[in-house]
Amino acid sequence: MSGIHDLASQTETGKIPPLLGMRPGPRPAIRAEAERLDAISFDRIKVEPVGATIGAEITGVDLANVDDATFEEIRRAWLEYKVVFFRNQNISATEQMTFAERFGELEEHPFLDANEDHEQVVRFEKGEDQVGYENLWHSDVSWRERPALASVLRSIEVPKHSGDTLFADMVTAYEGLDDDLKTRIEGLRAVHDFTHSFGRGLDAQALAERQKEFPPVSHPIVRTNPDTGRKILYVNSVFVSHIEAMDAGEGAHLLEALCRQALVPEYQCRFRWEPGCVAIWDNRSTQHYAASDYWPRRRVMERVAITGERPV
Repeated sequence: MSGIHDLASQTETGKIPPLLGMRPGPRPAIRAEAERLDAISFDRIKVEPVGATIGAEITGVDLANVDDATFEEIRRAWLEYKVVFFRNQNISATEQMTFAERFGELEEHPFLDANEDHEQVVRFEKGEDQVGYENLWHSDVSWRERPALASVLRSIEVPKHSGDTLFADMVTAYEGLDDDLKTRIEGLRAVHDFTHSFGRGLDAQALAERQKEFPPVSHPIVRTNPDTGRKILYVNSVFVSHIEAMDAGEGAHLLEALCRQALVPEYQCRFRWEPGCVAIWDNRSTQHYAASDYWPRRRVMERVAITGERPV
């Protein structure tokens, strides 16, 4: 143990150059958030935490038949834990949409394949001929002027021992930054652009047309969740191209450090799917990563996203 303490001491005294925003040892922000969550109670649902500060499994609920009072508790748990999970939910795509619409207006994804009967339901059907490529930390459609509020993902066919989804708590990630770094990024904005992700499969003409439809957008690096009032570190390595009004080299270094916060295991939870599971995440407060360790086995999921507000 002395080696760990020596490393922390040497990092603090400058003998070992630290990675910006990263340090060994306990993270006080995790303790504060975990204690806050421990004090929360629910009357109509059973909630079992999955991670220290993010994720909870909810039981005793049939998502096809949720009364208003129970829905309000589910929504409160979703806001508090940032992502909630349900097992044994053998619901249809139509029932999935009906439940998702209680959060708000559904959006259509302009680049991903949809369920053949429902344009608002994105279908992820992977296997021998179609590999999974969602294994990068990201927040859904952050390149929209109004990124998704929430996503509701349903498992249809999943491998037994692979294909998990990981989630990162970007609220506690922000709280875990040191005060100097918080001050440095306050008021900064980053540019989000689909071009280097979904644009890679388009020819020049199609890309130009899509770029007119979805031009790069500027969002604050630190956004506020209007439902909770809490600040969120809102950058990701997939869709953010650069930080506005900053030297390119300095901005790239800072952006890398901020994106790296999603990689911290202490800020994460991991969910192992079974057929008939549903996950609902607050797309503002989280990032997610779909582990692509199941090829060539089949993994079939369907997702519905809810339109959100302009980040502020």
